[in-house]
Amino acid sequence: MITHNIGKVLGLLVGLVTVLCLIWASVVLGLTQITTQMVLDSFFQFNGSNEHIIIQDTRIPRALIATAVGASLAVSGTIMQGLTNNPLASPSLFGVNAGAGFFVVLGISFFGLTSLNAFTWLAFTGAATSAIIVYILGSLGRDGLTPIKMTLAGAAMAALFSSLTQGMLTLNERALDQVLFWLAGSVQGRDLDILVAVLPYIIIGCLASLIIGRQMNVLAMGDDMAKGLGQKTILTKIFGGIIVVFLAGGSVAIAGPIGFIGMVIPHIARWLVGIDYRWVVPYSGILGAILLLTADIGARYIIMPAEIPVGVMTAFIGVPFFIYIARRGINE
Repeated sequence: MITHNIGKVLGLLVGLVTVLCLIWASVVLGLTQITTQMVLDSFFQFNGSNEHIIIQDTRIPRALIATAVGASLAVSGTIMQGLTNNPLASPSLFGVNAGAGFFVVLGISFFGLTSLNAFTWLAFTGAATSAIIVYILGSLGRDGLTPIKMTLAGAAMAALFSSLTQGMLTLNERALDQVLFWLAGSVQGRDLDILVAVLPYIIIGCLASLIIGRQMNVLAMGDDMAKGLGQKTILTKIFGGIIVVFLAGGSVAIAGPIGFIGMVIPHIARWLVGIDYRWVVPYSGILGAILLLTADIGARYIIMPAEIPVGVMTAFIGVPFFIYIARRGINE
């Protein structure tokens, strides 16, 4: 057991080193050629050159935002899959991202809101609204909450909020210009101010997800078993739901609705370390950061000198994985 845990710790350390290497790669790779020496000089001998400005104002914020958003989406997907006992659960498939995006577009289109704080709270409100509606719809009927009903309810809410969002943008060209690239899911063009505004909620959500790990292990045995062991399952699910809202809502406020990370990464983490959420959660966070950093770097080269939104890259990865998980669930 001790040797096994040492292996998991070493895996976390390797993951952290990989994240740091990808952050460095995100800073130096792209259309503008950047060297490691330029990066160091931009901190200690800033001269206002084009390269130094790109490093400080574009590349570093982009790398840090991709790290935070990737980790947040992966952890929120892990918690959602544990709470619902649904291998397809994720913020994007359950309409949480779409709800957050809809509320942001609503604020821009009808109320002219442009502040970072406004975007943050609108995203949290939208994420919470969608999560509550999906939970209620998934709980209707004699058999109560089931994975298939949650999936169907989430798909319905995602379609509804996406349609409403597109409808509002069709009627408001100014808002369309402001949020079109954001809606596709992107970490390009973001500055550190928006990350700083949301970072406290992301940190709280990540720490809380680590604290709730033991309760998630008990909940995974089933509601009846968890209640028999003395767990207050309702409180655990409410606490987990708040974590999802903080992480998914905060991510959407920063980068828009980036899909599939929350669905793919938890499965990879469980394949590596088993079903213990005390390990699955930190592994998911690190793997989520690795995936989004890698996808963002790749997005710079496919149609260079232009870029594609990183949400498109994650969709290329996520759709085949979604089909695989869905087919495996049906066969089982």
